[in-house]
Amino acid sequence: MENVHDGDRSAPSVPLGPGPVAQPLFTDVDAPDYDNVLACIRCGLCLSVCPTYNTDHLEVQSPRGRVALIRAVDEGRLSPDSPGFKQHMYHCLDCRACQTICPSGVKVGELVVAARAEIDKREPQPWLERFLKRVVLRWVLMRPERVELAMAPVRFYQRIGLQRLVRASKLLGKLPGRLNVLGFMEELLPRLPGRPLRQDLMEVTPARGERRYRVGFFLGCVMNVVYAEASRSTVNVLIENGCEVVTPKAQRCCGAPHAAEGDTRTLRELARHNVDLFENWDLDYVVSDCAACAAQTKEYAHLLRDEPEYRVRAIAFSRKVREITELLAEIPLKQPRGEMPVRVTYHEACHLCHAQGVKRQPRKVINQIPGIEFVEMKESDWCCGSAGIYNLTHPDRATEILDRKLQNVAATEADVVLTGNPGCLLQLEAGVKRTGIKTRVLHPTQLLDAAYRAEPRPAAESPRPSS
Repeated sequence: MENVHDGDRSAPSVPLGPGPVAQPLFTDVDAPDYDNVLACIRCGLCLSVCPTYNTDHLEVQSPRGRVALIRAVDEGRLSPDSPGFKQHMYHCLDCRACQTICPSGVKVGELVVAARAEIDKREPQPWLERFLKRVVLRWVLMRPERVELAMAPVRFYQRIGLQRLVRASKLLGKLPGRLNVLGFMEELLPRLPGRPLRQDLMEVTPARGERRYRVGFFLGCVMNVVYAEASRSTVNVLIENGCEVVTPKAQRCCGAPHAAEGDTRTLRELARHNVDLFENWDLDYVVSDCAACAAQTKEYAHLLRDEPEYRVRAIAFSRKVREITELLAEIPLKQPRGEMPVRVTYHEACHLCHAQGVKRQPRKVINQIPGIEFVEMKESDWCCGSAGIYNLTHPDRATEILDRKLQNVAATEADVVLTGNPGCLLQLEAGVKRTGIKTRVLHPTQLLDAAYRAEPRPAAESPRPSS
């Protein structure tokens, strides 16, 4: 009988596939890192945490499937102009759960975003899509006052009662084809504040009591115009903790939407502006209550690494950046005296837990709020389906992903679900309204601010000494 171990070792029974190439197709500074692509060992751990794979159960919708596509293009085995290549790069949520679990350190989300930038360079877009991207990314988001101006008609639409009539008519849900996304957009829209927060905040807000730190507040575009009250709570919490808060009026978008859409040229322009602006204030920290803003500004050091004038300055800037709960856990937090007797759960924003690796600190801060009952949520670090504008570009898949998240929210029977990103706040608020779940959706600083403002619970009377 032939020994099965003595076969021809030069002809393996399992095909190994093509070997690495000396010169990959993508070579510029913002291209996918070919060496990182090669690090994928196809172990399959990423399949267990990928929302799109768990929705469709297709290999091409998995992280390792996307890495395989990028490698195939890099090695000339697949055309970068292939419609399927673009489709599957944009099917990715960029939630980066795969990066957290990958034993080989494959940065799938970063590879996918870089691949989108390469697609954008090579493929002429339809004129309407190109025009809308140019207006939003290169005009509206370039100045905070333009963002505020763009939202003014939406505020008027709500104030005159038109939103109530549109929702009652359900007309938007009956629009044909791709126009039905308007209905989804309307469903996401919460009640806007009376004024953007940037217009009300002083550029320097003094600390309450002794100043311990000087903190720059990176006020996100959406937080400013949609969740102004949440960011106002953030400022209140900071000054309560001895922080002098500097909110430069001229700050611009962090660039996260531009990164997601592959517009690296505009992203770099925004990064340079913000580095220039914040370094003038001699800050101990730069803090954001938007997980996406914190993640993107931490990446300025990498983004500007090849620019001699900015390389060292961008490193110094990014080292100061903290997400708000990350900072509060570090300085550390002043204990609130008021109690909040509520049952609380926590949804982890992808840009916080996966992109930044910040998981322990939010729980530490939340659990220091007196009176709460904290309940862990199943799959708390799974994407809710918002993912930037994914819920608008892929509404059906985003709804499936959201429904899974809402089942986990409902199972906690929590009074409040906390989350630290505006996209997640929008998505979860719309979801609980649609499904009728009796849970409020808040930013962690809103609950913490309420605890600081609540009356302290009277101490129980001490028993009288016996005579």
